[in-house]
Formats: sequence, structure tokens, C-alpha cells
Amino acid sequence: MQHQLVLDDHPSPSAYRVCHPDSAADAREVVRHFAALLRPEPSAGTTQNVLLLVSELVANALRHAGAVTALHLRADRERIEVSVEDPSSAHPRERRPDLSGSNGGFGWPLVKSLALDVVVLPGSSGGKTVRAALAR
Repeated sequence: MQHQLVLDDHPSPSAYRVCHPDSAADAREVVRHFAALLRPEPSAGTTQNVLLLVSELVANALRHAGAVTALHLRADRERIEVSVEDPSSAHPRERRPDLSGSNGGFGWPLVKSLALDVVVLPGSSGGKTVRAALAR
């Protein structure tokens, strides 16, 4: 897994990290380290929401697209933005949640409820990027 952190000293300082996680657990580890480097550090609740959002987006990319081609984390003073790239051009879709627990259907509504906004963008060489932002 590749880790890169860039701190930008422009008028609105921001932090940026990109990696290629092999699992949701790897992605959560990256988020924990990223959040710990932010100043001021996000609240515990915000960090938990970012962890949940990233975990869900990465798990969905692995399950439905077969891979995560990149995970981007960006933060400024107001927002934390998560972008997950995968090789599938198929957009996430709402499904009726399966209360028996065998077919899911809870992830996309969860992502949409946690995020201030969510967009799905086409990838430059196929695939897609799901971008979600949370209040910092």
C-alpha cells in the first residue's frame, strides 16, 4: 500500500493523502493516521464518520468492482473529502435493505446519510470515482 501526505501552506491549509488499499481494514488504518495529522484534529465523532464512510466505499468497490484503484483523502478547514476510484463504470444503486443480512443494501443509504454531498464521476480511463464530503 502506498502512502503519501502533502501539506499545503496556501491561505487555506489543506492536507492530502492517496493510497491503494487492498482491504477496508487497510483503508481505515490510513484514515486514522490521516485524521491524527490534521490540525486541529477532527472530533472523535467526525473521525468515526469518516472511518465508516471510507470503510463502506472501499468495501463496496472491492465487492462490486473487484478492486480499489485509488483512495484519496483531502481535508481543509471546513471539509474532509473522500474519493474512491474503482475499475467499474457501473454506478452505485439503491437496493432494498435485506433484513436477513445476506444481501446487504444498507451501504449506499448510509454513505448518503453521512455525507454532505456524494457524486459519482466517470474515470478518465474507464471505471468511476465516488466522491463524498463530510463537515470537519
